[in-house]
Amino acid sequence: INDLVDARDMNMGAWFEGKVVNVTRRKPASGSAASGTDPDELTAVPEEDVIYHVKYEDYPEHGLVELTSNDVRARARTILKWHELEVGQVVMVNYNPDDPKERGFWYDAEILEKREMKKNKEINAKILLGEAGDSLNDCTITLVDEIYKIEEPGSASPFSTGALKRQNGPVCKACKDNPNKTCRVCACYICGGKQDPDKQLMCDECDMAFHIYCLSPPLSAIPDDEDWYCPECRNDASEVVLAGEKLKESKKKQKMASANSSSRRDWGKGMACVGRTKQCTIVPSNHYGPIPGIPVGTMWKFRVQVSESGVHRPHVAGIHGRSNDGAYSLVLSGGYEDDIVSEPSLFMPENQLTLALALNCSAPINDKNGAEAKDWRAGKPVRVVRNVKGGKHSKYAPVEGNRYDGIYKVVKYWPEKGKSGFLVWRYLLRRDDEEPAPWTKEGKDRMKKLGLTMQYPEGYLEAMANKDKEKENDEDDEFDTPGKGKRKRKSTGGEEKLVSSPTGTPKKTKVEPYKLTSQQKSLIKSDEPNEKLWNEVLEALKDGP
Repeated sequence: INDLVDARDMNMGAWFEGKVVNVTRRKPASGSAASGTDPDELTAVPEEDVIYHVKYEDYPEHGLVELTSNDVRARARTILKWHELEVGQVVMVNYNPDDPKERGFWYDAEILEKREMKKNKEINAKILLGEAGDSLNDCTITLVDEIYKIEEPGSASPFSTGALKRQNGPVCKACKDNPNKTCRVCACYICGGKQDPDKQLMCDECDMAFHIYCLSPPLSAIPDDEDWYCPECRNDASEVVLAGEKLKESKKKQKMASANSSSRRDWGKGMACVGRTKQCTIVPSNHYGPIPGIPVGTMWKFRVQVSESGVHRPHVAGIHGRSNDGAYSLVLSGGYEDDIVSEPSLFMPENQLTLALALNCSAPINDKNGAEAKDWRAGKPVRVVRNVKGGKHSKYAPVEGNRYDGIYKVVKYWPEKGKSGFLVWRYLLRRDDEEPAPWTKEGKDRMKKLGLTMQYPEGYLEAMANKDKEKENDEDDEFDTPGKGKRKRKSTGGEEKLVSSPTGTPKKTKVEPYKLTSQQKSLIKSDEPNEKLWNEVLEALKDGP
C-alpha cells in the first residue's frame, strides 16, 4: 500500500502514474466478502486473485480503480540509452496515435527497427495495447531520449512522494494545459477563464464550455435540463415563422460557408451520395467481363444506377479493382489534365487505384519501365463506362448520363512526366468486344433494335414533372397578383397554355435472346439424364440471360 506504480487504462491501453491505496482479495464465486485488506494475509493468495485499488495521480476524478496484477507494476524509473535498445526488446515509449509527431501517452512497445539518420534517430515499433493481443503496427517513435525500461514484477519502487513524473501530451493543444493562460478551447468560450469549473455548462452541439454568468442573459444556476445548447447553436422554437416556412437555422449554421456557397460545381443534384436501393447478385463483385443482361449501349442517368446494375460498383471512385488482383471496371469522367481519351483506344494516367490495371496486362509486372503485352487479347477484361463529363477529352462520350461501352484490355503501360511535372503512369487500353461500339453505325442500329433508352431512377420523372408544374403555378400566381395590372398568359386561341410533362415511367427495353456457344450446346446435348430440364431452359433463352 502507498507504493507508486504504473497503472494501465483499460480503455486506451496506455500506462499512467498512480498510487496503490488498498489491496484486497477477489471475491469468491459464492459472493462472500473479501478475506481482508492486510497485505500479510494475502501472501498465500494466488496473484490472479489479488485486486489493487489504484488512484491515478493526474486524474483524481476517476476515483479508485480496481485492477489486477497484469495491469499494475512498479513505476518505470530507468531511461534506456540508444546503445541499450535492441530489436525485439519490449520497452515503454511515448506515442500519440492521433498525431505521431506530437507528444502523447505512455505505451508498451516492441522494437522492430532502429533507424539512425544524420540529424535525428527513430524507432519503428509495435505498440502493445493490452493482454488481449491488440496492437498498432509500424509506429514511428521520435522521442527516443525518453524510452523507459519496464521494471520486473515484485521490484520495490524507490520513489518518494515527490518523485519526478513523466511528461504526457497536453490535453489542450491550444494552451498546452497552461493554467495561467486563458483559452477559449478548453475553458469558457466567452471569457477564456479557467476558474469556477463547477459553474460551466457544456453545449451538446459544439462541446464548448460557458460560464453561466458569461451568458447573455446570465443564468443564476445550472439548469436542470438534460440537454443544453449555447446561443450560437440553439434553434429558437418560439420564433414566429410564416406558413409553409422551415424553422430558421441557428446563428452558427447561418455563418457557415456551406450556407452561402458560391461554388458552381455540379454535385449531381444529391444523387452523388445517395444509397443503393438494390444490388447486383447475378455475379460476384470481383467478376471479370460483361454482366449478363447488360448489353453494350445501356445508358443510366446517374452513377448510383450504374452501381446497382453491377457494371461499375463504386459510387464515386473511377476504378473498381484490387491491387493484388486487378481492375474489374472503370468510368471515364472529367478526368485529369493528362488524360488522352480522344480515340477508341484509351490512354489513362496513374492514380492510387490504376496500379491494379497493370495486373490486367498480359505481361510481367515492371514497376520501373512499364511493360507491353505481346498478346494483349490474353489480358484480363475491363468493363468501361463513359460519363457525359468526359466530353471535354473525348468525342465518344455520351451527351447525357453514363453509357456502358463494352470490354477493353490493357495493351501496355509506361511512366512519363505529366503536364504538372510529376511522374505519372500511362495505360493504353484497346476495345475487345464482340458487340459493336455504341458510336458506330452498327452499334446505333443495335441500340435502336433493342430499344435502349436513358434509364432514370424510379419516380424521378414524376418528381421532375411535379417540380416543373409547381414552378409554372408560381409563375402564374405572379401574373395573377392584384395591383400588378397583368393577366395570366394565354395562347393565341384564347385558351390557357399548358405544358405537358413526362409523367409516365420509361418504356421497357427489348430483351435480346441469349445465344449459346457451340461448346455449351454440345455439353447440353450430352447430358441425356437431364434432357427434360434442359428443354425448359432452352425455351427460356428468348427472354434473355
